[in-house]
Amino acid sequence: MTRPTDLYCVMGNPVEHSRSPWIHARFAELTGQALAYERRLVPLDGFGAALRDFAQAGGRGCNITVPFKLEAAQAASVRSERVQLAGAANTLSFIDGTIHADNTDGLGLVADIEQGADFALAGRDVLLVGAGGAAAGALGPLLAAGPRRVVVANRTLERAQALVQSHAALAALQKTELSAQFPQALEHDFDLIINATASSLAGAEVPVPARVLRPGSLAYDMMYGPAAEGFLGWAREHGATPRDGLGMLVEQAAEAFRIWRGVRPPSGQVLAQLRALMATPAAH
Repeated sequence: MTRPTDLYCVMGNPVEHSRSPWIHARFAELTGQALAYERRLVPLDGFGAALRDFAQAGGRGCNITVPFKLEAAQAASVRSERVQLAGAANTLSFIDGTIHADNTDGLGLVADIEQGADFALAGRDVLLVGAGGAAAGALGPLLAAGPRRVVVANRTLERAQALVQSHAALAALQKTELSAQFPQALEHDFDLIINATASSLAGAEVPVPARVLRPGSLAYDMMYGPAAEGFLGWAREHGATPRDGLGMLVEQAAEAFRIWRGVRPPSGQVLAQLRALMATPAAH
């Protein structure tokens, strides 16, 4: 008898744009792992039911995307330190009837900024725009990289302040100045601006004023593909260096794959292949 293929998925709303199935199929191919990975569109009020259904179908693990990362952390009975700090999870594993949660977003972001963009975070001034699940997952690993200053900007200031408060001890340990601010009240410019809001996905305006950019600043959108074009164009127009979140997507996926399968896939190779694929007209 052939061994049944292990089942994984990405859950979100929206989710049809996700490149995760392609990425994990390549990871499996390159590491000799037998698995199937699919997209699952989850109703906004149906996350708990979707998790139960997937577990009952024999699912081994899932990636969680917007807007369910906070709910994913709550749904787990075993939470990694990263999840406890962020209050958000993007990687769930189903082990002996128990849900284990981890968060690989920040690890993927830092890996892509430092290696992919060749941008050292130590001693830099960083603006993190947004205070939802994506920003929460990123802040811990960002602080661990040792920037000089991190400002969390969010239109609901209370959420930014809560995120700053939960990370205050880590910031103090790293000797990083950490604060919260309204986006429109930002006066300083930064070496690195990270858009962790869903504004790109919604086609909304860039959520911060252009004065936050310096010539040569790295302007990073966690989104990728057509959704990121507005932010990247804005950055280019104001003399900044734009970068989309495709590398973050591949790097966080590689960490999730390692958690699930115990092997680290060649993320650099897969990212290069994915960029080439997305650059061909048939891919759009």
